[in-house]
Amino acid sequence: PQAAFVVGNNPQGVAFDGANIWVANQNSNNVTKLRASDGANLGTFAVGVLPRFVAFDGANIWVTNENSRTVTKLRASDGVNLGSFPVGISPSGIAFDGANIWVANSNNSNVMKLRASDGALLGTFPVGNFPFGIAFDGANIWVTNTSSNNVTKLRASDGANLGSFSVGTLPFGIAFDGANIWVANRGGNVTKLRALDGANLGSFGSGTGPGSSPISIAFDGANVWVANNSSNNITK
Repeated sequence: PQAAFVVGNNPQGVAFDGANIWVANQNSNNVTKLRASDGANLGTFAVGVLPRFVAFDGANIWVTNENSRTVTKLRASDGVNLGSFPVGISPSGIAFDGANIWVANSNNSNVMKLRASDGALLGTFPVGNFPFGIAFDGANIWVTNTSSNNVTKLRASDGANLGSFSVGTLPFGIAFDGANIWVANRGGNVTKLRALDGANLGSFGSGTGPGSSPISIAFDGANVWVANNSSNNITK
């Protein structure tokens, strides 16, 4: 690595706000704000119990708190706590659709849509078993259903279910590349789905493979990056 920067205990979710990196420290019940340019620590801010994942809405940072069954909203400029809002059991993945925050409630098999301006609950939508990762494609919300081995596509405007699509074993992380949805399957590969209709465009295992446990995935504008939880490496 170019550099390493100290944060809290058991860091998990990470998000970028345009200038800074925010890290959810699962066992410290807080998030750390680091200046992206040099890693300077700009503050640590208390959230709920067992914070997991983080999203940025253009002005604020949202954090899912697994054991509090809440999401916390922090003002990105200074970390001021703007409120905590109730969600379901074991909230994990979180995404912003341009106006609303979507939260995957792993132990409720549903997702919730909250209005970002005030945290009001706008709807609860059933998906598959143990939803975990969540991504927005510009019009729709995609959710990995870890125990169903598929992903669900919901229309962001009204939550209508547009279909469920089979992927690999134990899908966790999910990302959108501008045209396609990529899913990291802990069973050992990555699946590519066409966002338009969910068509399966292939599964890829090069550099991942059985035992590697691909868990998180991100798109950098040109390539897809996969974190392999058990083999301690990253695949590009």
